[in-house]
Amino acid sequence: MTAFALNHMTVAKLGYGALLNLAARLGCVGVEVRNDLPQPLFDGMDPAAAGHLARGKGLRLLAVAEVKRFNDWSDTKATEALDLMRIAKAAGAGAVSLIPRNDNLGTGNGERQAALRVALKALKPMLEDHGLVGMVEPLGFEICALRYKSEAVEAIEATGGTGRFKLVHDTFHHTLAHGGPLFPDHTGIVHISGVTDQFVTVGQMTDAHRVLVDRADRLGNVDQLAALAALGWTGPVSFEAFSPLVHASADPESDLSASIAFIREALARKAA
Repeated sequence: MTAFALNHMTVAKLGYGALLNLAARLGCVGVEVRNDLPQPLFDGMDPAAAGHLARGKGLRLLAVAEVKRFNDWSDTKATEALDLMRIAKAAGAGAVSLIPRNDNLGTGNGERQAALRVALKALKPMLEDHGLVGMVEPLGFEICALRYKSEAVEAIEATGGTGRFKLVHDTFHHTLAHGGPLFPDHTGIVHISGVTDQFVTVGQMTDAHRVLVDRADRLGNVDQLAALAALGWTGPVSFEAFSPLVHASADPESDLSASIAFIREALARKAA
């Protein structure tokens, strides 16, 4: 059975405690927390206490997000990464999220691969010291300096980072990058969201289009999950919806329950 998780972005207006309660009621295996929401990380709670609270509800802190523009490495970026790792370790989280630059800079062939390797080489011993995994998330946007999972895997393997770095397979970004190979052995988590707007082209899709997955989904979430499962991948599948429509829901629990039921039923039909 698919192991679902909840990224705080999906219910961005909820506090940390409410996020945990909702995830537990939905039967999720864990949550991902973020430092890019209006409220402070863990609502300002001590990280160790925040981790204890999650575990008390039967939930794992799957990842603490995020180190932004991690492949634009500098002394400042190293300090930022170290600070986040210390928080993640104190909370008992399994990983920190590493988000590439997405500003149409550093995208040249050769330049982007070199910058990625510099960052991974620097991050690897830091992650080892803290017992954490670095979750690398290629973004499918044309302006991103790490658009393809294949380039991430090449760099991870070239820097001896296999196992210390894992991929985020994001179904939205996978579609924007025009698909490509799957890497189940390198994948640490899957992010799911749907696009149901029937008029926007793939090239026009933005985070604001990302809603919960239902039968109107254009991204092929069910097909992507089925393909990963067929390759033996069994990790967590985390809801990450950015749409203001999702954030404004008066009943996110019902919405998420319906999406979980739809996905499970669709995957069961495929497996039959």
